Amino acid sequence: MGDRSFLFVLGSARAGGNTEALARAAADQLPPSVPRTWLSLSDGALPPFDDLRHAGVEWPAPSGPEQQLLDATLAATDVVLATPTYWYTVSASTKLYLDHWSGWMRLPGVDFKARMAGKTLWTVSVLSDEPQHADALVDTLRRCADYMGMRWGGALLGNGSRPGDIHQDTTAMSAAKTFFAA
Repeated sequence: MGDRSFLFVLGSARAGGNTEALARAAADQLPPSVPRTWLSLSDGALPPFDDLRHAGVEWPAPSGPEQQLLDATLAATDVVLATPTYWYTVSASTKLYLDHWSGWMRLPGVDFKARMAGKTLWTVSVLSDEPQHADALVDTLRRCADYMGMRWGGALLGNGSRPGDIHQDTTAMSAAKTFFAA
């Protein structure tokens, strides 16, 4: 795992929820020398996405928390999207983060897409239904990885609805122990 660094992007509306707990259980298995950055999307770090591709204007440079998120994304070798499965796909805040990738690809001098190529994209998600109901979420993120030239690391899925339920999903908690070993 030498020279790897993980960015955990928390896309839940609930701090400390089941998805975050499962992601932290997986992260706990990483060697202590592997840097980990945890950033929550629920704090409003990202402004609404304004698609300017055809507006004939230069894309505005990010600032503040958005710049911090961009910098952390580019600095990581592994990006982990920890998003609950909401309506069969990623949370709204996770979707907003991915929308901003479109803008970041157009920032002069950033070379976002080229710099993302070769990194690994993972997801951790907890849902309150059968695992196959996360198929759209997994497919969406795998396609994003493909488009960006990233390696798809995989999906760690768990089951839970009420706070703390994930700890009862022994299959998911066991899978968390080896998830990042791939």
